[in-house]
Amino acid sequence: MLRPSAYEAFRALHERPGAFIMPNAWDGASAALLRRAGFEALGSSSLAIAFALGRQDGAHEVSRSEAIANAALLATVSGLPVNGDLEDGFGAEPEDCATTVRAAIDAGLAGVGIEDTTADPRNPIHDFDRAVARIRRAAQEARGRILLTGRTDNFLHGRTDLEDTLRRLSAFAEAGADVLYAPGLPDMDAIRAAVRAVAPKPLNLLIGPRSGPVPLAALAAAGVRRISTGGAIYRHAMAAVVEAAQALNADDFAAATRGVSMSEIAALLRDSAPSGAR
Repeated sequence: MLRPSAYEAFRALHERPGAFIMPNAWDGASAALLRRAGFEALGSSSLAIAFALGRQDGAHEVSRSEAIANAALLATVSGLPVNGDLEDGFGAEPEDCATTVRAAIDAGLAGVGIEDTTADPRNPIHDFDRAVARIRRAAQEARGRILLTGRTDNFLHGRTDLEDTLRRLSAFAEAGADVLYAPGLPDMDAIRAAVRAVAPKPLNLLIGPRSGPVPLAALAAAGVRRISTGGAIYRHAMAAVVEAAQALNADDFAAATRGVSMSEIAALLRDSAPSGAR
């Protein structure tokens, strides 16, 4: 029997009962470690890519080719379906989004996310009609070849209008997005409203509501299908850098150098390397 494609395997995760966690990796080692932990799919993280390169997130400082190459690396190393966090599709026009989707397909990604952001801090969110047109054009390219997540970043940019957020999610679903996503939803009531607005299509949630942590079982009971972590795991890793620096300053070399061994990571990467690269 032929193995399902990454796209087919990724779609199947969204079609089975319950919810699954899709952590966001940023390099080969993090992808390999998350694969070993048993996760079935990964996302890339635009924040982690940008910060790792010493750039700003959401400001067009990372190129389309750089972002897609990073996501493709995660897929190659992990062997898992990978959803590319491709921000606003790298351009304002619907055709820019279509170009990004085609490039993600060519790179072998299983999924792609397109936001309604503009990369312009003075006007950070596209108006409704343009936002919907961009998702519609992306969906035309994605259909049957890659899972498209339509995302509105209203709440991340201080636009706490739940009615407009739900309207956008519903319109993105009608325009052809396979998964819907509104990071920063304030509470479980808003999450349940978002689930209803996009049903029967799946809703992705960024970790949980801003009101505080909620168990996975409770999120699944509310109808959430996928939970991603955005830049949270990368920031957790950066907290370890801060702790190590503090230990060095305190002359505590043992604490500063404690971590996953070099040989352990090397073995993981060696085991996951394509046969031609071994």
